[in-house]
Amino acid sequence: MRRYVIHSLLVANRGEIACRVFRTCRDLGITTVAVYSDADADALHVREADLAVRLPGAAPADTYLRGDLVVAAALAAGAYAVHPGYGFLSENAAFAAAVQEAGLVWVGPPVKAIELMASKTRAKELMAGAGVPLLAPVDPATAGEDDLPLLLKAAAGGGGRGMRIVRELGALPGELQAASAEAASAFGDGEVFAEPYVERGRHVEVQVMADAHDTVWALGTRDCSLQRRHQKVIEEAPAPGLDDSLRERLHEAAVAAARAVGYRGAGTVEFLVSAEGRPYFLEMNTRLQVEHPVTEAVFGLDLVALQLRVAEGEPLPQPEPPQPSGHAVEARLYAEDPARDWQPQTGTLLALGVPDAPGLRLDAGYTGGDTIGVHYDPMLAKVIAHAPTRPEAVRLLARALERARIHGPVTNRDLLVRSLRHPDFAAARLDTGFYDRHLAGLTAPGPGDPATAALAAALAEAVHRTAPAQAVRTGARAEAVRPADLAAAVQPGALAAGGPPPVRFGAWRNVPSGPQRKRYRGEPDGAEHEVAYRTPRTGAPEPYDAPGVRVLAVRPDRVTLELDGVTRHFTITADPDADRLYVDTPGASYTFTALPRFTDPATHTAPGSLLAPMPGTVVRVADGLAAGAAVEAGQPLIWLEAMKMEHRILAPASGTLTALHAVPGHQVEVGALLAVVQEDPAPAPVPEETA
Repeated sequence: MRRYVIHSLLVANRGEIACRVFRTCRDLGITTVAVYSDADADALHVREADLAVRLPGAAPADTYLRGDLVVAAALAAGAYAVHPGYGFLSENAAFAAAVQEAGLVWVGPPVKAIELMASKTRAKELMAGAGVPLLAPVDPATAGEDDLPLLLKAAAGGGGRGMRIVRELGALPGELQAASAEAASAFGDGEVFAEPYVERGRHVEVQVMADAHDTVWALGTRDCSLQRRHQKVIEEAPAPGLDDSLRERLHEAAVAAARAVGYRGAGTVEFLVSAEGRPYFLEMNTRLQVEHPVTEAVFGLDLVALQLRVAEGEPLPQPEPPQPSGHAVEARLYAEDPARDWQPQTGTLLALGVPDAPGLRLDAGYTGGDTIGVHYDPMLAKVIAHAPTRPEAVRLLARALERARIHGPVTNRDLLVRSLRHPDFAAARLDTGFYDRHLAGLTAPGPGDPATAALAAALAEAVHRTAPAQAVRTGARAEAVRPADLAAAVQPGALAAGGPPPVRFGAWRNVPSGPQRKRYRGEPDGAEHEVAYRTPRTGAPEPYDAPGVRVLAVRPDRVTLELDGVTRHFTITADPDADRLYVDTPGASYTFTALPRFTDPATHTAPGSLLAPMPGTVVRVADGLAAGAAVEAGQPLIWLEAMKMEHRILAPASGTLTALHAVPGHQVEVGALLAVVQEDPAPAPVPEETA
């Protein structure tokens, strides 16, 4: 094989994976080139690259899925090689061929291997010939009741896009249509296929790495069973609870699959393991996986560096892979609301920070100040923990997520923490139905203390209005606060300017002041909290009628309270543009929106109004749906596409559709009125004597 030396590299992707590849390139001294859509003009991966090339437009079909534009960008920037990342064109054989035809080095497997594995149906035929166990496909056209439940999957890609579970034959045509549309949007190919759906199966995969010198490594197993909408949420390596014979069988099958297609580079062979412990081949992803960091942590490798090494024609460092050490767990942090059908969230991410500790790693695609838009996947970052044992790694990751500072749109952070601490996860009782069974409990209001957090927010706001530059201490230190200190806190620039500090009229009173009140709405639960406080002669605000609470220190960004003898600290971050406050404590985090004293009547909507939960595109409405139609509670009425996923808008009650404003193909903003359903009146009670 010809040897190359890669001096500059274009990543044909965006977000977290582009930043991840750039990190290795910097370590190796390789110049980095980014591509970006108009929506990503100021994205983190663009800021981190040495060079960047614009792809005009915003939709993936116009930008990141345009292989011709990406190749032209690589040539324009003088890139020597192209890394596809994951998703988009990463498993597109035509794109890989176009890269090589343009004289560029392709950091990926051979085109033939991609072609053989790109179609999941052809891949299964090939694996059957290689002796790899698999599930037999089902023809949707001839499927019967005995074939249910069925799993529909996109033939041209993974990541859960285009995937549907069908439990009733009557739903099969509609789900086929929806799966095909979603697959076409994500991969540019609407082909889908069906196979039996295994209840309570585990998603277990094997990382492979192969070179052009006949060396193929099987780098252990990963368990990726915790999934929402067939997309992975928490992954770990090695997969727990597998006996040695099953692990060996999976390793052998993965190596056989790689050798069967002459594979080179990093790839993943995915299996479904039944509750009885029988493995079935699912697919081979001819690319780097989102969850690759857990394998890197356990084996002490940089898989991206190995990809580049193999692409340069070099052999793997040794015939056998290194020995694994310890356990690693990864959690995907999404801007989404799990309690509301996993609705993606948009807006400005004000802060994203994870504690810095040994064994922790953060792979992020966003940072504080970035905007989360509607065009792409809502994953913000991945947090990875590595420790000697599984319980230690799980504990470290849960604690890191719990203490993370994440301010802005709603995220799945709390769900991740609760999932990691769930008894079934702790005991490694894992399967793909975990969230189907436990989601309600995992998203229920927790045991935290939002009322006290709201009190801390109100006290911080009060100090911010009167003493923004200096902490005001009370309690045991109240006598140390002098009038001059308070005046300087009110006007911090006065002392620097010279002369005595001015004292504002009314700063001191001979009578106790009446309580002031603040109202907050907690997010995302919507619970309201009213806080009463007053500012006594010391000038430091204190809670009103709150026995057992003592204020020890208060300033605009930090409040220390003593609650029944226990000292607790609260960090407060304000977003003045949205009247929102974020309160972080060692055990929990809260988001509050300040409410006006009086409600604006214009904010009310008519009963039965269906509002767009996010910005997006109306892709279709239910067949025959029009004003005057009768609808049933829970009936899907409108399909909205946002962040590369389809979201159903359901009828809130049985009744009559009195208005339909949703038009297929139209863009809508969050809160836009889509339709109105007038609920059927309750039947009048029948008099007892008549009955």
